[in-house]
Amino acid sequence: MTVAVRFAPSPTGLLHLGNARIAVVNARFAQANGGTLLLRLDDTDTERSTAEFAAAIEEDLAWLGIGWDCFARQSDRMDRYDAAIARLKAVGRLYPCWETAEELALKRRLQRARGLPPVYDRAALRLKPDERPDRAPHWRFLLDGETVTWADAIKGETRVPTASLSDPVLVREDGRPLYTLSSVVDDAELGISHVIRGEDHVTNTAVQVQLFQALGASVPVFAHLSLLVGPDGQGLSKRTGALSLRSLRAEGIEPQAIVSVLSRLGTSGAEGFALEHFGRSAARFDPADLAHESARVVHDMPFATAQARLPWLTPAFWDAVRQNLHRLGEAEDWRRIAEGEVPPSEPDPLAAGLLPPEPWDETTWGAWTAAVKQATGRTGKALFLPLRRALTGLDHGPEMRLFLPLIGRTRAVERLTAGGQAEAKT
Repeated sequence: MTVAVRFAPSPTGLLHLGNARIAVVNARFAQANGGTLLLRLDDTDTERSTAEFAAAIEEDLAWLGIGWDCFARQSDRMDRYDAAIARLKAVGRLYPCWETAEELALKRRLQRARGLPPVYDRAALRLKPDERPDRAPHWRFLLDGETVTWADAIKGETRVPTASLSDPVLVREDGRPLYTLSSVVDDAELGISHVIRGEDHVTNTAVQVQLFQALGASVPVFAHLSLLVGPDGQGLSKRTGALSLRSLRAEGIEPQAIVSVLSRLGTSGAEGFALEHFGRSAARFDPADLAHESARVVHDMPFATAQARLPWLTPAFWDAVRQNLHRLGEAEDWRRIAEGEVPPSEPDPLAAGLLPPEPWDETTWGAWTAAVKQATGRTGKALFLPLRRALTGLDHGPEMRLFLPLIGRTRAVERLTAGGQAEAKT
């Protein structure tokens, strides 16, 4: 089978971790199977879809390193949906309804009060021509009442009895198609072999299977990923903007870390990528895991990659600070500490006088502290901590054997004799 998958966001908001996970898994699946990835913008919701959100989606995917082989926009394919609507009407699977939203809500309340499921009663099918209201109808798909069964690539055999479902509305009163119809038409006509999405679409899948069949199209393989939950086990949903890719990018989280974490969430931890590695239980996302993975990416980052984003960076500086960074941007803080001002500390003119002449290298710190130890008798923490504090204004940080040459002799003497300058902006 030729593999073709799609990522189909609606440009009604920013990408967040939940839908980014769908993008990552689809991209990884296509790559692992020599397939193609379609980016499809589901933008038929004209009231909420914007060009700005569409552009942001493409930018965020590019930032993650996710490319696509082809592109489609549903607003460009309205004629294809009109043709499908005509076919469904012709075979008697699409019928007009005239109930208002208020009337439907009242029906549901009455059904619940009687202990019945709130399923549409198909009253419109019983209307005689002279009983039909004089207004534009919406159109529902006539389900056949059978149980839909499919072999889900993640959940295994899945069964949904359509007799328990309302006939879904596929076309609005103004003639615009809803997602359920347009998605099926696109998947069928654009050759999608596998539909990989969240398990909140399972019931919708049963409806869409019948739609594929009614349109005479092949039914793709479906795979439903478990939903994400937080460390507390509660659903992430879209609780705050803090989970948007834009906010994570602003925080300095590395895109490779996001891809790595999202690729593994909910899997068995097996080597390689395969849909069967994903479990059926909820996938637990912990922001601390993402922060840890992002720091690991920074620690392993080649100098050339880091310098492309920080042009001032030198190999010596990168070697000195990289293991102390949680975010790449923190290198700027260490640059200010090396070259700027630090909080004042207890002057140590004796240690300053023992500083060797430049040039300095990785051996300078050891030779200098040995001389200070011999002259003062200080050892261990009493020796090293005051010197670090005087030179950097901090009790912790990079290895001083690597960092001392970045400070340089002139600044080191000033900090040891004058007690530092104004407080560093770290």
